[in-house]
Amino acid sequence: MLLQKSLFLLKATSSSTSRRAQQQSSSRCYFNARLRRNNNQQQRSLVHASSSSAFLFVAEKQQRRRRGGRLLATTVQLNNNDAMSSTTTTAAKEKLAALRLEMDKQNVSAVLIPSQDPHFSEYVSKCFERRKYISNSTGSAGTCLVTKTSAMLWTDGRYFLQAEQELDGSAGWQLMKQGEKDVPSVQKWLRENMESGEALAVDANVHSVSEARQLEELMKKKNEGGSESKLIKVEKNLVDLVWENEKVEEKRPGMPKAMLRVHAMKYAGKSCKEKLTEIRKEMAKEKQECLVVSALDDIMWLMNVRGGDAECNPVCLSHVLVTEKEAFMFVDGDKVNEEVAKHLKESGVEVRPYEEVGECLREMAEKGTKIWIDEDKVSVNTYDEAIKGIKAAEDRKNGEGRPAKVAKSDDSGKHISKTVNNEQQIKLGVSPIPMAKAIKNEAELEGMREAHLMDGVAMSELWCWLEKQAREGNENLNEFNVGEKVSSLRAEQNGYVEESFPSIVGEGPHGAVVHYRATEKSARKITKDSMVLLDSGGQFLCGTTDVTRTHHLGTPSAYEKMCYTRVLKGHIALDSATFPVGTPGMALDTFARQHLWSAGLDYRHGTGHGVGAALNVHEGPQSISPRWGNTTPIKDGMIVSNEPGYYEDGKFGIRIENLLICREAKTEHNFQGKGYLNFECLTFIPIQTKLMDLTIMSEDEIAWVNKYHEQVWEKISPRVQKAEVKEWLRKATAKISRD
Repeated sequence: MLLQKSLFLLKATSSSTSRRAQQQSSSRCYFNARLRRNNNQQQRSLVHASSSSAFLFVAEKQQRRRRGGRLLATTVQLNNNDAMSSTTTTAAKEKLAALRLEMDKQNVSAVLIPSQDPHFSEYVSKCFERRKYISNSTGSAGTCLVTKTSAMLWTDGRYFLQAEQELDGSAGWQLMKQGEKDVPSVQKWLRENMESGEALAVDANVHSVSEARQLEELMKKKNEGGSESKLIKVEKNLVDLVWENEKVEEKRPGMPKAMLRVHAMKYAGKSCKEKLTEIRKEMAKEKQECLVVSALDDIMWLMNVRGGDAECNPVCLSHVLVTEKEAFMFVDGDKVNEEVAKHLKESGVEVRPYEEVGECLREMAEKGTKIWIDEDKVSVNTYDEAIKGIKAAEDRKNGEGRPAKVAKSDDSGKHISKTVNNEQQIKLGVSPIPMAKAIKNEAELEGMREAHLMDGVAMSELWCWLEKQAREGNENLNEFNVGEKVSSLRAEQNGYVEESFPSIVGEGPHGAVVHYRATEKSARKITKDSMVLLDSGGQFLCGTTDVTRTHHLGTPSAYEKMCYTRVLKGHIALDSATFPVGTPGMALDTFARQHLWSAGLDYRHGTGHGVGAALNVHEGPQSISPRWGNTTPIKDGMIVSNEPGYYEDGKFGIRIENLLICREAKTEHNFQGKGYLNFECLTFIPIQTKLMDLTIMSEDEIAWVNKYHEQVWEKISPRVQKAEVKEWLRKATAKISRD
């Protein structure tokens, strides 16, 4: 799946720094897949339907707001056939009006609304979908900025087409195409448009320490060079004030209540105790006494548990504090059953209420504990609790023994906390957990291999079924019910939990919408002449899968075959790469793009992202992307996706994706003893040969396809029970040649 996929995923609230790029990428166990999908279909991304004969894309009109002659925004002009209903437009206007009323009450001129929750998750629980609620933008990435007269959404190239269709231009929404020429970043827009003395509101729970500091500095400069920042931390999230007053059907959902479950040792490979010991060694190297952990996948990995608080990601809302001898997990106690409680206790972990993390951290800071905070993965609100503890200790010292006073939300509650002689007590730096989590142990790798073999069976059944349905002219065949079928077939495999992300099924022009998600209303029919892009994955007890295939169910044009083959050539080049130890993913990205570039083609998303082991489908810190800031090397044991693509707006989309394990390479030589790496493929699902133009493929590339398909047949066919599917698999993996 794309980086949601991104490796173009930028925090829109800040310029992309090298350190930030290095960190990003990034249960509902036994649920019936069909039931879960039906229950959640209203929450899935809405892309407005096309006419029955053709996909009518949103027409763009560039609204030029002059500031030095630059194009600052793209407004959305909807095609009449796809126009938002008057009811939807009225609702969008009412939400903005209500939000601006709350802004007036707080005496602020603008409010920043990011996508993240207090844990900086890519997929958030329903109660944290504030950006989606206020803007109707359903993509996984984006940041809204609402002023008294403007409403803007910044998002990356994966969501341009989708956002154009979802944003209500008549209600005043503007799409800011992040990364495009002449489109400013959020911070640049604030610098150029906020007037001196105007205040920007943020919710300190959903902005990281690094983001908040950058915003504070920006607003301080806007305030005529004064020492006081006009960045205001509001007591209550302003969107929540609007959302919680909504009518019943749109009222803000409550906090999720999914139960925790123990992640079995046979899949984890290391006990929670062992992991805590390793992390404490890293803390000792840095002379730190407490590590603050807020990222949910980091917590699930460290504690060897899994949850179900976010769709598709087996995580649970929680925080963890790791000290030299203790560990505390802050989580809703109702989610901890007897088995989980016993597991955590035996691992030396004390369970405390979710809300008490700030108080506990404040008490530690007041005692002089040296605290390690990842400034990109911990909220400024949590950081401020540590600052309050330091202030309280200083107050006690200066007051000659008087009781410590915890700083109230006067200045520190309204503005980002100043450092209070805290440089030696608080270390701001990258947490050691993401890298430890990214390098899989052998048990995790075996679990991932097994998950992909089960996935190979399910997807072979899916493509066999789909081709037959199209061939027989099933008039009810469409994108939505294909997505349903994908889940139902995976659910037949042992240990299936849920999707690893909502399936992306794009027929024809919908395939060009990179993160398109069909609804029953928007779904295009799939026929014997369709070209279909299918990006899907599963969460299994043993591992996580993510695969994309593009099939033509009829006769592809020469141009479609050329585009597809160039994508395939890039896929093969990356899969076959051998590279020195220490090579960052950005240095490998060109392998996947070179054959598209030679034809003047490209794609505007990253080539590869990390993947968790029975965890989040997007995982950092590694990536394969043209973003030069991410210098994280690809290491032995890491898993990355290999997914070049090409998208012809209004016509078709192509993507071919496998997951790869980075392994030590056995090379004939070893220059200066540096060592070399290559890739082991995890995914074993046929790649359609009908779309390949063999005239532009080398003999080595043809041999690669034949060898890959030989492996698919050897590994998957013994597991296939249905004769019809086995026959399809045999034909799909048949050797190709120019003869």
